[in-house]
Parts: sequence; C-alpha cells; structure tokens
Amino acid sequence: MGIKGLTQLIKTNSPDAIQTINLYNLSGKTVAIDASLFMYKMLINMRTSNQAYLKSKEGKIVSHITGIFYKTANYLAVDITPIYVFDGKPPQHKDDVIKNRHKKVANAKEAMTNTELTEEQKNNLEKQTIRLTKGHVDDIKHLLNLMGVSYVQANGEAEAYASEMCRQGMVDYVVTEDMDTLAFGCPKMIRSCLDKSIKRSDIISVIELPTILQNFKMTYEEFIDMCILCGCDYCSNIPRIGNKGAYNYITKHRTIENILPHIKNVPENYETKYKESRRLFTMYHNTLDMQQLSIQHSSWDLDSLYDYLVTTCSISDKRVQNTIKKMKQGYKALPIGKAQPIGKA
Repeated sequence: MGIKGLTQLIKTNSPDAIQTINLYNLSGKTVAIDASLFMYKMLINMRTSNQAYLKSKEGKIVSHITGIFYKTANYLAVDITPIYVFDGKPPQHKDDVIKNRHKKVANAKEAMTNTELTEEQKNNLEKQTIRLTKGHVDDIKHLLNLMGVSYVQANGEAEAYASEMCRQGMVDYVVTEDMDTLAFGCPKMIRSCLDKSIKRSDIISVIELPTILQNFKMTYEEFIDMCILCGCDYCSNIPRIGNKGAYNYITKHRTIENILPHIKNVPENYETKYKESRRLFTMYHNTLDMQQLSIQHSSWDLDSLYDYLVTTCSISDKRVQNTIKKMKQGYKALPIGKAQPIGKA
C-alpha cells in the first residue's frame, strides 16, 4: 500500500523534489533495489501477447527471471552498481495488510470460477492471485550470482533496510515504487517516471526527501506523523482524513498527539498503532551496522549465465547475446558525473 496519496502531496506542495532524468545520468552510482517488489512487478507485467506467463520449454514460469535480467542489465550497461535487497519476515503490525492480501487472493480465485468471464477479466483476476514464493526468490538469487550482482537478505522489510543503506551512505539511491521508503528516511529514491506522457523505460523520477521537508516546512519526525495520518501499511488512516487533511493537520498542530483532541471517531486502538508505526519507520536508524551487513558477492560467470537464460529459461539466444554484450561494454562506456535533470515531473 505504501503511503496513501503521498505522491500527489509532493507533486502539489514540493514539485521541485521530483527530478526527471535519464538513467545514464546515474553512471558511477550505487543503488539498492527492492527485490520483492520488482519480482512481483515482473510476474505481472512480463507476459506474452495473449497475457500468458513467459515459460521455458519445460513449462517453468520465467517471467520474473526475464524481467530482472533485463532490468539489471540496463543498470550495468550504464555503469550503475545494483545491490538487491530481499524481504525478511514482516513486522507483526503488518498482519492486517497481509490478511487483506490473502483475502483478495481468495476472492480472485473464487471469481475466476465464473465461466462467463471474458479473457481480459480472467487475466486481471489472475494477476490478483500472484504471490511470490521461495522458488521465485531462489531463481533470482541464482541469476544475480551468475551476473556478478550483489544482494543482501534483510531480517525485516527490504525497503527499510535499503533506506537505511542509503541514509548511511552505503548506496546513493533506493530503487522502488513504494513511497513509504521516504518515511523510512531514505534521502533519495528512484521510481518509474511520474510524467505519464513519457513512455521510455530509461527515463526515471528521482525524489529527494530533504527538499520535501524544506518545502513542507516539516521536520522528519513531523513528516512521519503526516505519513501515518495519510494511512500506511502499519496503521490505517482515520476515517474522513485523507492526504490533504493529514498535511493540513500536521502543518497546524505538528504532532498526532496534538491533533487527536480535534478529531472525532478515532479508532479504539489508534494510539497503539501510530506509536508503533513511528518506531517501525525509524527502527534501523543507526542500529543497522553497515560493516556487519551480510552482502552476498560473486564474480560474474557469463558462459553459465548464457546457458541458464537460453537453455534453461528458453530466452531468445540473440537477445541474451546482445544484452550481455551491452553489459560488458557498459562499465566504462560512460563518464561518471552528477545526475542532471532533463525536466520536472
């Protein structure tokens, strides 16, 4: 879910916090990537023309492998160093969100038994049933080992780990679509381009937290409270308070404690949830030791990578060869320089 309505708040009240840039402008940088989120996106989006999963000749689903391979190769080709971060066990306060997801899966599976559905309706329902498995994760870790790309297994949520890696300067950016990365304190995040008129995959949006705080005239602690009021994975929003209301309340009263006396119909357990949400958003601050972080490193094995993708996953021989060629050339193909904006989102 992320933070409800946060993107729109930033566009309205801090548009200069969003820069639209070419991916190659980040040459020489290191990025932490939310692995689970992008595996899920690839399983949904990497489909055949009739919306079926991409599969190997043996029938193994390879949509996630194909998608992560090309995404990672695009970074390597412009000399960006990726570090994938895999989810660990989610915190207990996310149980409600997880239960709702399971319920949606069950409802979608039941709806798919309707024999009168159109193909489009069936495909949309099928996408709602997708869940990541250990097998999917193992596939991607094997792929990354062959590509020589580092990864880390988080003890908790990947975006929290990745955000702290960026906050402490281990990486330059976090690549994700989840806006709660900002609530975790990530100073710079990358997501797909927010300007929907731009269709190129190499054009991305960079969002900077310090600029948001400056324009919102909020401290980081006040920003967290605003995000909680908007509604997040750990704490649903109070009825009738949306993103604009959350922004206005924090601007006027500064803390949730000061706001609650002015609000009717506060849920019974809201105090417990918002206080725990605050703790979760900052739990790794200066407690995650970068020196002790167990990052898995390997040297790339391009022959084995080619064999895995072409023979095992049945991906086009020509496409794999061309992509590997770009990867090999990419590390020194472009000068290292500061990212320059090409427009505003």
